[in-house]
Parts: sequence; structure tokens; C-alpha cells
Amino acid sequence: MTILLFVAVLVALIVVHEFGHFIAAKLFKMRVDEFGIGYPPRAWGIKRGETEYTLNWLPFGGFVRIFGEDSVAAGSDPKDLDRAFFSKPRIQQALVLVAGIFMNLAFAWLLLSLTLALGAPRSLSEAEVPHVADAAVYVASVLPASPAAEAGFVPGDRIVSIARGEQTFTGADAAAFTEFVGGSAEPLSITVLRAGEEEVLSATPAAGLAPEDPERLVLGVGVASVGTVQTPWYRAPIEGLAATWNLTQQTAVGLVQFFAGVFTLTADLSQVSGPVGIAGAVGDASANGVSQLLTLTALISINLALINLLPIPALDGGRLLFVIIESVIRRPLPRAFQMGVNALGFGFLILLMIVVTASDIFKIAM
Repeated sequence: MTILLFVAVLVALIVVHEFGHFIAAKLFKMRVDEFGIGYPPRAWGIKRGETEYTLNWLPFGGFVRIFGEDSVAAGSDPKDLDRAFFSKPRIQQALVLVAGIFMNLAFAWLLLSLTLALGAPRSLSEAEVPHVADAAVYVASVLPASPAAEAGFVPGDRIVSIARGEQTFTGADAAAFTEFVGGSAEPLSITVLRAGEEEVLSATPAAGLAPEDPERLVLGVGVASVGTVQTPWYRAPIEGLAATWNLTQQTAVGLVQFFAGVFTLTADLSQVSGPVGIAGAVGDASANGVSQLLTLTALISINLALINLLPIPALDGGRLLFVIIESVIRRPLPRAFQMGVNALGFGFLILLMIVVTASDIFKIAM
């Protein structure tokens, strides 16, 4: 099931990306020869007008074949040369190239807006807790060498209940949780929900772990009340746009730091994921509900948009760089040169994908 979800997410993201190129090319009256879902060999196709719409056997994305984008076949109708990609003004070429990037960002905005409208988990204030049906206390952080660390708490644990003798706490208020824990130095039996299964942990509160109040008894965990809150439909697009912008900024900074590390041989591969890691993340997200899956898909869509914007040959950003250079020098770059540089860029991307995938497999093995 995880593999099917991963393929569905990947196909959706790439088809959305290619649909952006398709719409822009049609808008500028370029001849679009094929819009394909998946990669050849072809399984099925139907022609509508001048464009053939195909389903292909390798279900790992999609493509748009625009006349004159790479080369023009010998014997092409001279009347169609005016509709070739290379014959159009360079501003139109550039807009066709960035249209896929724009569509991925727009898709992320749509998914995040839908997530907010359906309801997304977030931290709750003390006043909000009584009004949120699934409110609960979650572990946000664990202090090293604390009773909580020794007991085996991990961030993400949901506190189900705490027992101290005949006293029991089952509330969703993080402040009330902290007060209960600090009420006595007696051992506590804490039931947590982790990965869908309940576990019982034992820990004894200790003093001296909170610098602001050394006498206070604590376990050494940071906790927060978390619950699913729905955003009104009329506010969801606005908040979704803000969330998309924030995620795009954070992702851009992360990508710049990563690729800077690649070229200086200091990249931290533990912070990135290839197909294997993404497939696992999709499976984990789907197990946590639709909202988590939609949010992850939006994040991947933003990553896909920004990666394609990088000025690396074989990516949209690399092709856009060629268009910009041609605009400056006022003549086309030799096709053989472009194809050679694109081949080198593609080789670099394949090598990077192999390294990242190997890192994914290593992390699983560990």
C-alpha cells in the first residue's frame, strides 16, 4: 500500500508540473505533440487535435513533448516552424519553463489550504483545550540524562495517562500535566501512545533540572497540548498562502545550504531523502491521517518546484539559464552544446540520486 501511495503522490506531482508546461505552451500557440502520464513504453493513447494523450507503462511521472523544444525532425511542415518552441519570443519560452514550477507551488497552496479547512494538528492554548475534541498532551522534547530520558520517552509520544498510587491524570492540558508531575517525588507510571501502540513507562520526578526553579520536581520533558483545529473555509486560502510562503522560504534556505555542501563536499546526507526515504515518509504520513499525507505532499511539491528552479542543466532552471544567455547574446546557443551540457547535468543528478538513495538504505539498515 505504501508503494502505491508513493507512486500516486509522485505521479500527481509530476503531472501537475507538466500540466503547467502544457497549458503555457498551448496559451502561446506552440505545437504540443504529446502529453504523457508515466514513461514509455506506451500502454494506451488517444489523439485530440494535434496532441496525443498517452498512458505509459512506467508509472513514475509524466512529460510534455513540445515541438521544437529539443530538435526539429527532418521533413517537418515549414508552416509549423512558426509554432516551434525555439521560434517563439524568449519571454514566452521562459514562461513555459517556469509554468511547471508555478503549478507545483500553486498545488502546494491548494493542498495546504485544504488541510487547514479539513483540520490540522497544532499547539493549543489553555483556553482552546476544552473546545478541541482530540486535544491531548504530547512530548515535544526530552532533556538528556533526565528521568524521562532514562525511562525511554521520545518526542512525539502522546501522554494517555499518569498514575501515582491511587491518583490518575488523563487530561489534555499541558500545564495541568506539569502540575501533576510536580506534586510529589513518588514514582509515576505513565502510559504513552507511540506508533499506534500503548507503552507503559516508569519514572520518578527529580529536582534540579529546571534552572528557573531548581526546587521544582520535573521529569525532564517539554510537553504541549496538541489538537486538530479546522480553519474556516474563507480563511483557509489566506492562511494556506502564508503557510506555503513560509515553507518555500525554509525549503529554499535548506536547499541552498545542501547544494553548497555538495560542491564543498560537506553536505549532510542524513538531512535529505531520496525515493526510498520519501516512500517511507509517505507511508508514515498516511498512517497518521489524510491531513498529514496532504501536508507531506505539499512539502514535496514545494521541493520539486525549487529543485527544478536550480540552474542545473537538464532541469527547468538550467534550460531557463540557456534562454537568458541567448537573450543576452542575441543568438541561439548551438544545439549540440546544449545537449552535451544537459547530458552532463543529467549524469550529475543521477549520481546524486544514487548517493542519496544509498544513504536512505543505510539509514534503514542502521
